[in-house]
Amino acid sequence: MYLRNSHLFHMTKNTLSDRIFDFLKNYPPFNMLSKQELLDISEQVQIFYFDKNESCFKENDIAQDRFYILHEGAIGLFRAAEKELLIDICDEGDVFGLRPLINNEKYMMSAKAVEESIVYGIPITVFKSIYDKNPKVSNYLISCFASNDIQTLHDPKQPKFFSVDENRDFHDMQRVSFTKKPAICPPETTIQNAALLMTRKKTGCLIITENGKPVGIITDRDIRTKVATGKFDSNCLVSNIMSAPVKTFPEDITVTEAQMAMLNHSIGHLCITKDGKADSKVKGILSDRDLLVMQGNSPTVLVREIKRTESVKSLKFIRENANQLLESYLHQNIPILLVSKIISEINDVLTKRIIELALEDMKSPLPCAFVWLAIGSQGRQEQLLLTDQDHALIFENVEENRYEVVKNYFLKLAKKVSKSLNLVGFEYCGADMMASNPRWCLSIDEWKRQFTRWINEPGDEEIRLSSIFFDYRPVFGNRALSEQLTDCILSQVNKNQIFLTSLGNNTLRKPTPLGFFRQFLLEKNGEHKDSFDIKVRALMPLIDAARLIILDHGVRSYNNSIQRYERLVELEPQNKELYTDCIEAFKVFLLYRTKQGLANNDSGRFIKLESLSKVDRVILKSSFQAISDIQELLKIRYNLYFY
Repeated sequence: MYLRNSHLFHMTKNTLSDRIFDFLKNYPPFNMLSKQELLDISEQVQIFYFDKNESCFKENDIAQDRFYILHEGAIGLFRAAEKELLIDICDEGDVFGLRPLINNEKYMMSAKAVEESIVYGIPITVFKSIYDKNPKVSNYLISCFASNDIQTLHDPKQPKFFSVDENRDFHDMQRVSFTKKPAICPPETTIQNAALLMTRKKTGCLIITENGKPVGIITDRDIRTKVATGKFDSNCLVSNIMSAPVKTFPEDITVTEAQMAMLNHSIGHLCITKDGKADSKVKGILSDRDLLVMQGNSPTVLVREIKRTESVKSLKFIRENANQLLESYLHQNIPILLVSKIISEINDVLTKRIIELALEDMKSPLPCAFVWLAIGSQGRQEQLLLTDQDHALIFENVEENRYEVVKNYFLKLAKKVSKSLNLVGFEYCGADMMASNPRWCLSIDEWKRQFTRWINEPGDEEIRLSSIFFDYRPVFGNRALSEQLTDCILSQVNKNQIFLTSLGNNTLRKPTPLGFFRQFLLEKNGEHKDSFDIKVRALMPLIDAARLIILDHGVRSYNNSIQRYERLVELEPQNKELYTDCIEAFKVFLLYRTKQGLANNDSGRFIKLESLSKVDRVILKSSFQAISDIQELLKIRYNLYFY
């Protein structure tokens, strides 16, 4: 039907279903369906026209027998309060009215046209069987109604988005990379022809198949032990020497599972099939050599190679391998927090080795103790991509007559380190927040005086610098120096309400992710015009809030934003839900920034909206609610409504 205020439009059924099909196929979850499934749905769809301000359904109404997708116009979602409150606006391709059907409840919001709109009604009975059997479709539908209520994402009764057990051993989750086009032949192939095929394909094994399904496998070892010894003639069939039945495994087998299978069965090759069973199509072959190669590009091996290298050029090559590792982890859906820890450890070890090489290159001995600090994203262990450098240096107090010589030594050392980091791939900091800058290469007493001034005289510049340097972390040298600085900072911050209020005010100055109509706020001019700044608009508000509250509690040794929120859950159990939402949102933002950076070979900071799928936008919009919630807490706690 094509309905306009209950009046039927006269169109042929075929014309309608064709139009609906052509529209739906462009939007998830409908683009995840087969052509026939989508055609069946298209024939059942009702088409509704709504005048401006006309309701589609109302809050607390019993759910209808259909959910909706907006074809044209705009539908507002409202909640009742003293005054009707606009929660969201649906645009073309948005799904709404679904959650009540999933949870068997009444509508939690009203849907009303904010301009003339055409809407497709999808009968839930038509979609039910697909929803039940298709994980991709069900996950998408869950994410859609999550955009109307972020709590759905964390409802223990619902599947959790990006949910992976981060406490499992890494290799328990890492999937193997196998050869996807293995050499195959039928059982009636002669051993000689099989050997020629293996030579031509440059492979050490051959899968014997019937109708694409594995029935046996032969290897170089079989030819050596069964043919070269004279036991079988080369004109015999491969079926005489093949190992059967074949040990088969699914495509998502992990490194640990593959290693255990090879050990348990005393074999060097695993046959990969579509569903892991012997009666399904061959998808590839995995050899023990493949596992060795994977382990050769593992974090453990990379760290060992970094520690051994004597050349900065070699370090550049190793760091490039780490980027490949990062891309592989994300492709395998390894939890972003675990990935962050691994890459941060690699970056730390690389920095330590560069400092060691620089010290060896210095013409005079080390004049006194020092500590190299990572600041900014590396200080928080959140630097996954090859972004710019942020670091500082503290050296111990020395006699006044030695000060200039000592400082010049460390400035020279810092320049060598910074140059090597640049050669490896870390760009110089545009704002010169580097230890090679005399401002950020100071004695411990100078650093204490500087932080004391920032805290007690908090102007705009002092607050800006505090936001950068408060996230320091010792990477190399005498950690006791950084501990002294931490003691000084915490003693100065303690009960300093003016400083905490200034930090809170600075946090609220960050531009919001969404406009009034819940549209992404994009850069209006400059090189990144019409791009979304995920660093400033999404990540930084959560980073700044975590730093402020953890400082207020006087907690030390928690620099990573997620670890800060986890600690805050323990300190403020009454706010557990809020801090948990911040953790999940931060993981989402970090994941998207990293993926964008890898895709575009840049920092991933600026995202073109056209590069995001409908699902991506839904997930990001859902996560933005955590920013609003944490900033509301800051307003109340630090009395920031005036600001």
